[in-house]
Amino acid sequence: MINSVLSGKRIILGVTGSIAAYKACILASQLTQAGAEVDVIMTESAMRFVTPLSFQALTGRPVYTSMWETDSGGGLGTHIAHVGLGHSADLLIIAPATAHTLARLAHGLADDLLSVTALAARCPIILAPAMDVGMYEAPATQANITVLRERGVIFAGPGQGRMASGLEGMGRLLEPEELLGICRVILGRSGPLAGKHLVVTAGPTREAIDPVRFISNRSSGKQGFAIAQAALDQGARVTLISGPAALPTPVGAEYVRVTSAQEMHDAVLSYACGETPADALIMSAAVADFRPVAVSEQKLKKEHNQAPQIELARTPDILMAVSQNPSRPRLVIGFAAESEELLRNAREKLERKKLDLIVANDITLPDAGFEVDTNRVALLSTDAVEQYELASKEEVAARLITWLTKRL
Repeated sequence: MINSVLSGKRIILGVTGSIAAYKACILASQLTQAGAEVDVIMTESAMRFVTPLSFQALTGRPVYTSMWETDSGGGLGTHIAHVGLGHSADLLIIAPATAHTLARLAHGLADDLLSVTALAARCPIILAPAMDVGMYEAPATQANITVLRERGVIFAGPGQGRMASGLEGMGRLLEPEELLGICRVILGRSGPLAGKHLVVTAGPTREAIDPVRFISNRSSGKQGFAIAQAALDQGARVTLISGPAALPTPVGAEYVRVTSAQEMHDAVLSYACGETPADALIMSAAVADFRPVAVSEQKLKKEHNQAPQIELARTPDILMAVSQNPSRPRLVIGFAAESEELLRNAREKLERKKLDLIVANDITLPDAGFEVDTNRVALLSTDAVEQYELASKEEVAARLITWLTKRL
């Protein structure tokens, strides 16, 4: 398990009576897998949808259901343990949060364990509403939301979509992955990179041949997206510039989608070398080196089994353009995906493009590089080489951001 912003954090997950309570099981599991200690508090209504045993199995910790019992059957160790729960937590998230729950919190009611713990909490509070569209849009609910926002409560959603009633509109509980991302942003916002702006590139580029075909490569974008998430975990403001990639955008990142190398060149110079230069650029995208000189407006047809002759031209060298720009970021980090003489080729690229660091990986290995979840990399700076064994791309990203953080 990687050391993420959630590792070792104490999180209270409040679950209230909604059909969406099943999503809280997934969230509890994801928080636990990320290294958090998750204490679940369930209301009486929530237990009509999901059992406490489900959460106990997923978190490996007791599940609290009663303010009055002080035994191991869902009660507290003592009658004032709710104060300890609220004071020791790093984060309280209530998901799903029903209209009834919002009303009770807005008016300071304290007649069950969850509401009492929320009043005693000294940590950030996230509410993830889940209710029918009419209930969400009701003036009373909107007034309660306004009151809670004014008190500093953070709202996650709701989302828009189909309700259990069959109606469409605002009121759906966000997906667990989105809620997990919001937890990470809130916990990381005061991290060592708070106030820093990082630009991260990811994925492949596509160079059109005709309306159907293009030149590209096997990059999935996984490493770049992992780097963006690791930077967010440390409090950075992140602009993620990505070519076509079938990956969820890390919550909190500014996402800029591009297709061609020229589009990525323009976006990088705009976001990294603008009037206020970024603090760092991490260029992990696999940018095409060549593009067709001419792009056919119509789909190319087979003519007597003759293959078309495609003349190629160089695409812009983005790292070189950044290095030569007077508004260059404080740190510029490149990647070198090599099939031979890894360190020599990476070192040459580091020096030629005047980079602060280059991340080199051997793409001939089956468990590293493109389209896999692991990587083997070496970090080369002007005065050092750090080589790492096989690791997940999340671990590689964390190590890279640690290196960057020390220098920013």
